Amino acid sequence: MDSLKEITGWVSNVKVLGRIAFIEVIDELNLSPVTVVVRRENDSSIWGLASKMKLGAAVKIRGTEPRQIISKKGRELHAEDINILGEPLEIFPIDVTGKTPASSDDYINYRYLALRLPRIRAIFIARSLLLQETRNFLLSRGFLEVNTPKIVKAGAEGGATLFVVDYFGEKAYLAQSPQLYKQMLMCGVPKVFEIGPFFRAEKFSTTRHLNEGWGLDVEMGFINSMNDILSLLEELIIHLNKKLIDTLGDRLKGLGFNVIEEVKRIPRITYEEAMNILNSNGFQLRWGEDFDPKAEKFLGEYFQANGTPAYFIVEYPWETKPFYIMRKELGKSHSFDLDIRGIEVASGGQREHRYDELYRNLVDKGLDPSDFKFYLDAFKYGMPPHGGFGLGLDRLIMVFLGLQNIREAVLFPRDRFRLVP
Repeated sequence: MDSLKEITGWVSNVKVLGRIAFIEVIDELNLSPVTVVVRRENDSSIWGLASKMKLGAAVKIRGTEPRQIISKKGRELHAEDINILGEPLEIFPIDVTGKTPASSDDYINYRYLALRLPRIRAIFIARSLLLQETRNFLLSRGFLEVNTPKIVKAGAEGGATLFVVDYFGEKAYLAQSPQLYKQMLMCGVPKVFEIGPFFRAEKFSTTRHLNEGWGLDVEMGFINSMNDILSLLEELIIHLNKKLIDTLGDRLKGLGFNVIEEVKRIPRITYEEAMNILNSNGFQLRWGEDFDPKAEKFLGEYFQANGTPAYFIVEYPWETKPFYIMRKELGKSHSFDLDIRGIEVASGGQREHRYDELYRNLVDKGLDPSDFKFYLDAFKYGMPPHGGFGLGLDRLIMVFLGLQNIREAVLFPRDRFRLVP
């Protein structure tokens, strides 16, 4: 006996072939439509609705699921009742059947419509999965999820990349990261993480930068060395990578995504070793220089050829790192970056937990310690050795799915030219 079922969704295609109408409906969070079959010999009112169904209409349809499915798309429903809940009032600005591609700007401008398209929808289903699995992973390891202020008195990284806010007549800033607050929490909680927005007033117009992004921030107390942080992040990336492949891999590949292969290990090289690799291949980098996108791309291809798309670069020059990073001998630091497919997705390291050394770091970076008193005070009361990292979730989704532009991974991106929708 056929089973009765009710679906709700949007009409993504309509075909009337003689006495049979085929209505494709994208429902729930599915990546393929259900084909609704209506025969003319059925109730005349149902046939009338089906044969004149408008593309893009919001519908509720009740019917039976046949034991033998004809549709090549895998799901089928034979309609017994059709209820049209909403019809389009204008011509669609993008093709909701997906047959005619739109520009990347139009897919953002009309994101709410683009989400009816399986390929666009898949990106945000993958994003949701990765966020959920990130929480599951860290909660299972004893981390406390926290929420820190996004309007702050001092920036974690200082400089000209701060958005200024008029806070009742006092100058404040949008938070660049939860860095200072998550470190302060190490005085009372051993492990914390936060998933939230960050704001950077950088005038970039690249495929990998946004002015509002979403990140994962993690901090661990009572560490033995930076290796504890590296090991945790490596486990997290391997876990997320495997979950994505196991859960959505085949469907994502079927939709044309260049899904990352399985990550089984993340090798570690020093900044100096990375610089030597680059300079032996035609680059001319000097100690202390940052790696530009061309250099990062080369390293990504180098490691890909050696069997892994992901790699750590450790021991950056301290002069290039923020004040809270612990110094190492010979001008180096206890710091690292994580690059995947030639794109930096995370950075972190061991923090300076000793009050006097942290104070000196602030002065050496040209910062006024009095601006950071609220932060420094937390280091007077038994602050343990600690470290952590910040990971750009938008970039992670970008590299995991092989997207060409970070804006594809964000529902309503904010860059220097885009404030709406």
